[in-house]
Amino acid sequence: MNYPDFQIDWLRAFVAVVDAGSLSGAAPLVHRSQSAVSMQIKKLETALGRPVLLRGPRHLEVTPAGAELLSYARRVLDLQAEAHAALFGPKLAGRVRLGVPDDYASAYLTPVLRSFAHRYQGVEIELTCEQSTSLIPRLGRGELDLALVSRDKPQRGRFLFDEPLVWVGAAQYEVWRRDPLPIAVYESASMARQATLSALAARRRAYRIVYHSSSLAGQLAAVESGLAVAVLTRCSVPPHLQILQNLPAEFDLPPLDAMHVAVLRSKVSQRSPAVDAMYEQMVRTLGD
Repeated sequence: MNYPDFQIDWLRAFVAVVDAGSLSGAAPLVHRSQSAVSMQIKKLETALGRPVLLRGPRHLEVTPAGAELLSYARRVLDLQAEAHAALFGPKLAGRVRLGVPDDYASAYLTPVLRSFAHRYQGVEIELTCEQSTSLIPRLGRGELDLALVSRDKPQRGRFLFDEPLVWVGAAQYEVWRRDPLPIAVYESASMARQATLSALAARRRAYRIVYHSSSLAGQLAAVESGLAVAVLTRCSVPPHLQILQNLPAEFDLPPLDAMHVAVLRSKVSQRSPAVDAMYEQMVRTLGD
């Protein structure tokens, strides 16, 4: 019996769409246009004889057939990456000391590390999760090689993308109705904290700080318990919390500027091929 041939490009496009959550998000990961990615998915579905994705108005869902195929697709791509690394890739070794805030780690670092690890298995990655305001000075002191951070100054590092800041609350508590507004904030040096307080002051909205923590987990705990509302990066908001928009006028919260996310590199790492490779992987995967 003749079975259809699943071409590598089809499988790569499928995995990229699943990882990115959309066709538009997958396009830069595979260096194709959105229409080309869509065409590759259609060819894969034609060969399989069943859909692998359900295209809703706001998101994509993996079908049962797609879920079954996905694990095989990842294994095929992993084996191809290993073969390329063994036969053609540079024999990189060494260590990359990488810094990233908690909220960016799972949302943005996962695809970077997955691709990098496949290509450069001899490189050790040492990961540090702290706020951007802590990572930037550590980079300057040479304690880190690279960091994915929110820019504290224009032109610092290589710009990658804008990350929106949003007001977040727990729907069952409706804390945003209280006056003064109870808020949870990061530590005093945090750029998100400074943006929050400046926005409230500009709107002349009365508030009181009832909780502060340097960790994302602490901010989420304060919101989930009904203690306060908080300002978080949109990528870090879990599905069970509410992004506070379109509230009644008397409870409306002030708009917030986005964080400008960049990758920074230390001077002491300039001669490291391993750091070169990780820097290029971050720009290629996350560049806007």
